[in-house]
Order: sequence, then structure tokens, then C-alpha cells
Amino acid sequence: MKKLLLGNAAVARGAYEAGVNVVASYPGTPSTEITEEIVKFEEIYAEWSPNEKVAAEVAIGASIAGGRAMSCMKHVGLNVMADPVFTVSYTGVNGGLVFCVADDPGMHSSQNEQDSRHYAKASKITMLEPSDSKECRDFTRLAFDLSEKFDTPVFIRLSTRVSHSQSLVELEERKLVPVKDYEKNIGKYVMMPANAIKRHVTVEERINALREFAEVSDLNTVENNGSKIGVITSGITYMYAKEALEDKVDYLKLGMVYPLPEKKIVDFAKNYDKVFVIEELDPVIEDHAKALGVEVIGKEVFTLLGEYTPAMIKKAVLSASAPETITVNENIPVRPPVMCAGCPHRGTFYVLKKLGLVVSGDIGCYTLGATMPLQSVDTTICMGASVSAAHGMAKARGKEFNKKLVSVIGDSTFMHSGITGLVDIVYNKGANTVIILDNSITGMTGHQDNPTTGYTIRGEETKQVNLITLCKAVGVERVVVADPFDVKHFEEVVKAEVEADEPSVIIAQRPCALLKSVKYTGVCQINDKCRNCKMCMKLGCPAITLRDGKVVIDPTQCNGCGLCVNVCPFSAIEKNDERR
Repeated sequence: MKKLLLGNAAVARGAYEAGVNVVASYPGTPSTEITEEIVKFEEIYAEWSPNEKVAAEVAIGASIAGGRAMSCMKHVGLNVMADPVFTVSYTGVNGGLVFCVADDPGMHSSQNEQDSRHYAKASKITMLEPSDSKECRDFTRLAFDLSEKFDTPVFIRLSTRVSHSQSLVELEERKLVPVKDYEKNIGKYVMMPANAIKRHVTVEERINALREFAEVSDLNTVENNGSKIGVITSGITYMYAKEALEDKVDYLKLGMVYPLPEKKIVDFAKNYDKVFVIEELDPVIEDHAKALGVEVIGKEVFTLLGEYTPAMIKKAVLSASAPETITVNENIPVRPPVMCAGCPHRGTFYVLKKLGLVVSGDIGCYTLGATMPLQSVDTTICMGASVSAAHGMAKARGKEFNKKLVSVIGDSTFMHSGITGLVDIVYNKGANTVIILDNSITGMTGHQDNPTTGYTIRGEETKQVNLITLCKAVGVERVVVADPFDVKHFEEVVKAEVEADEPSVIIAQRPCALLKSVKYTGVCQINDKCRNCKMCMKLGCPAITLRDGKVVIDPTQCNGCGLCVNVCPFSAIEKNDERR
């Protein structure tokens, strides 16, 4: 049976058919749907782990115990899990072990355009790169077989367009793969220096064997169209090239991007007047080809930045123009990213902006606190950095700077990597104020549960982490819970905590407005007391706009959260529980 699947769903299907036993991940766009699709298969144990490092270690443990295991993450999540990943390259596997990493060229939802192929080379772990949903399914199945055949973990590299595009996939039944026997093997799995030195020899022998495999594998194929122009490419850029160039060039399509073949590339290039390497982000294939003495045309005509388009490729290879986009001769209003109507973070950032505080920010929906009109967030670096970076700021500028400084971090992000930063503040005698934005869910990636929600990935009830108890357990004595929509009280709390000469935590507690359990009613409306002071406009709520110079509330956007009612100094906004 054939079915139209997202690339991510096809990876999940491939893992299911390959007989995977355990999948542990942390949500991160564009990889999230892989694990969400895995949950639909009851035969597989799946979990959202607190962070990617833990997820990798769970998968590694499952593999050592004899089960087939997988962990999925976005490219920056691979940074978090790099420590165990580099070491499992040395230990090898028992049951097949696959890491699915989704890169984000164009930074649609990321803070950088990192190219994960460098990790494959650095860790000496083979990497496959599918170009469509069919290959996502096929390559995932193959990855588990290669893992066990070569005693290695295997990377599958996706990108936003592969993860989130659809194509037909042939579905097959699940392969019944028995869990392998577990045998104690200290030399293989205990990576103390004496053992690791010996395992490094094994790693190099394995890479040489994989290089030989790359020369003969069907993963790397030549498409001969009788042209004098050759194109070497992989992944989504192969699809772009096929659309732009059709059969006007010959292709060497690389499905295995580490280790790359050598003889196959050299033999392919001999047949052409020109050879182009088309790859998004860094010149990984290009540098490899040039190191082999092959003359190729690459980044001198293709950009290092962002995503490619068929038009860009057509112009570079065939010197033929094509429209980049279809334009509409209409004035389309700009639609910048904005927090949703009713977002609980809006009250927090309104207060922080009003108080003129320096805000050390983090990764999540609340990064939008940096945009107009709130413009509160001063820094965003990576998951958990809001806490640690603020500690560094205060140590650099002196303790009085703490009275002008706060960290903001979501509940899921705090569990991911904020706890250790808070421990650092307490242990090293800091006096920072940390605001945990507790919206009761992992919001940015689509409402996944986390250890603070009390539910597992399958919606099963479990122990719920108590943030108050946790913060006090690491030594924070000042922990306050406050509702950010009670603007007056929240402002008083923030003022008091930043003045304290000891660490403090404010838990800004209000659920995400998009949760099904949140039942705001009615709409807010402006009455005749309005003096047009535009104080409510400072909230940046998408439901509040100006029309003919007057503030109006769009009833189709308003969800009745009531924040604007609390902000208006003249009681000019009131809640109407009857929707208009």
C-alpha cells in the first residue's frame, strides 16, 4: 500500500518497519513530528526526554541492551547530545542505533544554520541523507541494518524541506527483530582511557570499511543523460536540481554523505567539461572533491547562506534565468512574528519593559519578547543560557547590576538545561533573579508534554516536577509564584526580587492560551471612557489595532484573556462574555 507521508512521518514509518524498540527525543523543529508519529505505534517505547543528551543516552542504553533504538533532534540539539554521541562511536552498538538530525537552512525556527555533516566527520559516524519521503523510509530501514553490520551508530540527516514535504511511500509490515542477547563486555562498553585507545583502532578500521562500502553502495548513484555537465549533489538539493536542470545534466546523487566515496567521484568527474557541486550550507562535498584533485564549481557560484531554489541553480549551472517567485501586484501588509492573543508571556514582558530591566532571554515562544513593541529581551544564545549568561553579566559588572537584570526561561527549557545554571548561581554566591515562564507545556514546538506537566508523551499520568520544591532544593530560598496577567502585583513582585541580595526565582504561572484546557470566554471591548492614550497598544496584542487613529479591538482575534483590561489606566476596556 502507498501513502502520502511527510518526510518525518516516513522516518517514523521506516523505524517502525525496521523493528525499532526504543525512541527517545527532545522536541525541536523541524524534527519534532518524527517522535510524535512514533507514538502512534504501540509496539515502540517512546519518550520525551528532558533534553537531547539524556535522549541520546537512553537510546544508547537501549542499543547496548540489545534493542534497536533511535533518537531524534534538530541540529542545535545535536550540540547538546554531542558528548555521548562521540563516545558511542567508540563503543559501537549491540542493537541498531540511529540518530536522526534535522538541519534548518534558512533558520525558519533556529538561531543558526549549522551543518550537521561536520558532526559525522568529527565523530566518525556514517551519515545518510534522504531527498524525499520515500528515501526517508528506505534509508531509515537501511540505517538500522548498517548499524548492526558495521557495529556503528548511524546518522540520518534531514532538512526542513525534506522533513516537512510530502511524497508517496510504499508501506510494509513491521520486521520482527528479536532483542539481541546482552553480554558483559568491559573492553567494548567501558570507555576508560586504556579501553578507548583500543576502540579507536576499531573506529578507524570501521571507517575504512565504510569507505569501501560507499564506492559500491546503491545509496550513491549515477544518472547518465548524455550531458557534458556533471552535477554532484545530495538530499533536498538533488530535488531542486532535478526540477531546475531536468535531464540537461548528469547526476552523481550521494545518499551516503559520510564517509564520501573517492573513486566514484573521481571517475564521475572525468566524463565532463564542467562539474558542479550543489549543496546547501557548507562546502562539505566540494572540499572533499577538491582534496581528491577534482576540479569542481561550488560556492563560487552558490551561496553559503540559507536555502537554495531551482531558479538559483538554473542560473548558476545553465546561465538561464527563471523567476525566483511569482509576484502579486498588491500591497500586502507586513505580518511580523508575534505572540498569540492571550499569550501568558505578554504580561511578563510588558512589566519588564516598563521597569527598564536588562533581560537575559532563552529559546522558546518568549524570544518574541525581543520584537516590537515589547522589545524587552537583550540576549538569546541557546537553551538554558538565560540563567548562566545573566550570572556572568552580574559577575562582570558587579552585584549592583543584579538590580537591573533578570533571566527569563520557559518551564520546559528550565528542565532542559536551566537547572544547572541556577545551581551555579547559588553555589557561586550570585544574587540573580530568574523568571520561569510556566505556561504548563512545551509551547514553541507544538504543545509537547515535559516533566513539569505531569503527563508522558502518550498522555499517561506521571509524577510532576514541582518547580517550587526543585528551586528550593538547589538552595534558592526566595521562590514566588505570580500571575503575569495580574500586572500590578507582578510588577511589585519583580521589583522586590531584583532588589534582594540573594538568588530568587519568580514562577510566572499562567497556561498557554492555545491549550484545550484553557477556556477564556467572550471578548474585550473599548467603552466610552477611552482617552486614546494607547497604553494597551504597548502590549503588542494582535487583537488590538489602530483604525482611523483610534484604538479598536478586533473581536475575531480577541480570545477574552483580559490582560488589556488590567493594563488600561482609565477602565476603558471591559470584558463582554457574549461574543460578538
